[in-house]
Amino acid sequence: MTPERYERIRKTLEMRQPDLTVITDEVYKPHNLAAIARTCDAVGIPKIHCVWPRDRYRLKTAATAGSSDWIEVQTHADIETGIRELQNNGVKVVAAHLTDRAIDYRDYDFTQPTALLMGTEKEGVSDAASDMADEHLIIPMRGMVQSFNVSVAAAIILNEAHYQRQAAGMYNEQRLPDEWFNRLLFEWCQPKIALLCRENNLSYPELREDGELADPQGFSDLYNAHRAAKKKR
Repeated sequence: MTPERYERIRKTLEMRQPDLTVITDEVYKPHNLAAIARTCDAVGIPKIHCVWPRDRYRLKTAATAGSSDWIEVQTHADIETGIRELQNNGVKVVAAHLTDRAIDYRDYDFTQPTALLMGTEKEGVSDAASDMADEHLIIPMRGMVQSFNVSVAAAIILNEAHYQRQAAGMYNEQRLPDEWFNRLLFEWCQPKIALLCRENNLSYPELREDGELADPQGFSDLYNAHRAAKKKR
């Protein structure tokens, strides 16, 4: 862990926006999911929500170019459950959806807690999701084509969210709660140790100010003792 990398990790986490997210409703093409994840990382979104049409959601593909290491994913059984959970936590769900009540995406206030809802490639936003969404947003089109690719549309809208939040100074100080910040700091600085801890139900050890373990020998002793105890069971 170089000082430069540790500083970059800290600065990136300090700019994460816990009240800005995306929820995808059965977006099934890996390259679209990957592109959305990369945009989320770029604008400081720490966690996204997905309704996945298959048995398990897999973000980690070659197309993500590493973004899967920096974005957390929460899956939901269906879009209604996902929207309801977000709204119950005070987050407005805004659907990229062309309807009579849709507004220009630039007229929406992205400084408030917001989840951008992106519908499936084939049908777009479902009727159930449309009815539940707090707002509908459109990207004005000047050509014959009436819609962008789902990942392109997400990038355009999230860039506006980034612009508004930057103008409001929302990237100037840490916004992640300390517990979330410290957990991600450890996982980003020490991914292998973090995996060992999760697999063995061990608490993360303390980090030094340079991102290295404060007591590596102590953790090694604890880990070895834990493994020895498991073998005796």
